[in-house]
Amino acid sequence: MQDSAKVGEKRILVTGAAGFLGSHLCERLINEGHKVVGIDNFFTGKKRNVAHLLSHPCFELREHDIVKPFTDETGFDEIYNLACPASPIHYQYDPVQTTKTCVHGAINMLDLARTSGARILQASTSEVYGDPEIHPQPEHYRGNVSSIGPRACYDEGKRCAESLFFDYHREYGLPIKVVRIFNTYGPRMDPLDGRVVSNFIVKALVGDDITIYGDGSQTRSFCFVDDLIDGFIRMMATGDDQTGPVNLGNPEEFTMLELADLVTKAIGSRSKTAFLPLPKDDPTRRRPDITLAKAMLGWSPMMPLRLGLAETIAYFASLLADERGTTSASDADVARLSGRRVDTEVQRHKPGFAASKSASSSEPSRATLVSRYAKPQMTG
Repeated sequence: MQDSAKVGEKRILVTGAAGFLGSHLCERLINEGHKVVGIDNFFTGKKRNVAHLLSHPCFELREHDIVKPFTDETGFDEIYNLACPASPIHYQYDPVQTTKTCVHGAINMLDLARTSGARILQASTSEVYGDPEIHPQPEHYRGNVSSIGPRACYDEGKRCAESLFFDYHREYGLPIKVVRIFNTYGPRMDPLDGRVVSNFIVKALVGDDITIYGDGSQTRSFCFVDDLIDGFIRMMATGDDQTGPVNLGNPEEFTMLELADLVTKAIGSRSKTAFLPLPKDDPTRRRPDITLAKAMLGWSPMMPLRLGLAETIAYFASLLADERGTTSASDADVARLSGRRVDTEVQRHKPGFAASKSASSSEPSRATLVSRYAKPQMTG
């Protein structure tokens, strides 16, 4: 499909549209003047993430699992394939389905790209490097991955998806783009997704012990979501000869102990640290080499971790404030965060919907919360 009604306007499909990354991507594409069709099976995606887009004339949300073929009579100019559970507690819940999503989903989206005449971007992952033996990890590194461990459904599924993308490119001349995503954080993360940033923030906000696996010396690098989405857009805009794979992530490296310290100081939390054994096949070091991204895309992350954490803490704090309307929290408060009042959230962003008094001006604004957490608090 190359006949959009307006010059520069594209019709774009985003899979995993209601997820953490997908919702930000849909928002960015709509703001750039494109028409976006988002699909999601809502296994990990949340309708609240795209509630503010539902009434927009350039956005359409459909419930669909990409394990099954997806048809559309109009076709698309571009496809972003983001659909797949990305946190261990989610992708290990049903490992067979995770592998199907990676492999069958890739085939279905690649076939759709062929029939539409669309270019297609695959959101791959740094997990293709496994527990790396070289550091930082460049794109030519082939990885150190277990094919039989508990993480293999995701790691090997994503590796197979990359293979399919390049086979479709070689066999059919399909214009493909592959990016490898390193740890990303920001607003709209699922509070209960088991990832380190969300885990630390939620625990610190409610005053629980922060769980650190291993001795806390293992490292990760953290890229703010807006920076990552900018990398997606830049990658999709490259010429057909620029296929990737390209690493997208922040090369600044932090230990888990350093991250826990940053979070607790930003919040002013009295949370202590509790140590548990390191899970099987959990990488001890992870840091991207982004030399290629800088050269090919002119891209590098801009958001410092301290300020990005302030945005993310403010988001989680607003979820808690909206959920309980008090300054303390129970386990039930936190448990409800991942699925809270979706219908109300959807309605709140529709024309004519009157906000209830529970969402009153007595709650701190988002800007106030961000300002509060942008500088360390006294723990006294």
